[in-house]
Amino acid sequence: MKQQTIAKEAVYTGIGLHSGKDVHMRLLPAPEDTGIVFVRTDLEGQPLVHAVASSVTATVRATTIEENGIKFFTIEHLMSAFQAARIDNCRVELDAEEPPVADGAALEFLDLLASAGIKEQEGERKEIIIDRVYRVDDGDRFVMVLPYDGLRVSFTSLNPHPLVGTQYCDVELDEGVYRKEIAPARTIAYEKEIEALHSMGLGLGGTLENVIVYNDEKWLNTLRFPDELVRHKVLDVLGDLRLAGLIRGHIIAVKSAHALNTQLAKKIYEAFH
Repeated sequence: MKQQTIAKEAVYTGIGLHSGKDVHMRLLPAPEDTGIVFVRTDLEGQPLVHAVASSVTATVRATTIEENGIKFFTIEHLMSAFQAARIDNCRVELDAEEPPVADGAALEFLDLLASAGIKEQEGERKEIIIDRVYRVDDGDRFVMVLPYDGLRVSFTSLNPHPLVGTQYCDVELDEGVYRKEIAPARTIAYEKEIEALHSMGLGLGGTLENVIVYNDEKWLNTLRFPDELVRHKVLDVLGDLRLAGLIRGHIIAVKSAHALNTQLAKKIYEAFH
């Protein structure tokens, strides 16, 4: 397999999910062996951060990467689209610390990549072909990946709330399946948590257009899938594990979130780099 980048520039403007700040994003083709790099165009020298597992510094409600004091957070939805579209190399230019939230899912990013087109490059792809079991546990939560000829995710979400409950998603992924079954699934919030999130400076860009919200009685917006929560969990784990590279394997997770996902990404990244 050859490496791939996008064929031409693509531009998107929106607000950050947690910062609530306006942000302009440009996706640009990148040379072979660049990987995915995030660039701050509003800062002197346009410093960049490599979107790799070793750069992860925080995982509170989102995944943060950082180099030399420059950070980007909530990168997981865009990274998930890169995983699904099998993009090896791309330059992500932003004039803020956080990409736009778009619709709270990955479909708009997938469409953006499709509009830019894909360009095959000369270099060989360094695909991460899982050759043994890699696993991270935290009490009753775990995430693991095992050898598999393809990309598959089996995710179990356990939530005591009767509206949510136990949800399970098992999906064999290619870009078409991802586009239909996973990419539209939005991020989620419990109404009673929102005030606390705001006090922490989080969720300031969240609206009922980009977050599915539930309270003790009902969902406050219309779901795109009855099990939208677990589908978004699949979206997230694919984005977080993209920090290890383009993976071929079977990801199995129970109650996992960004902290465990990125710990697993670090394990895989260290084994293959």
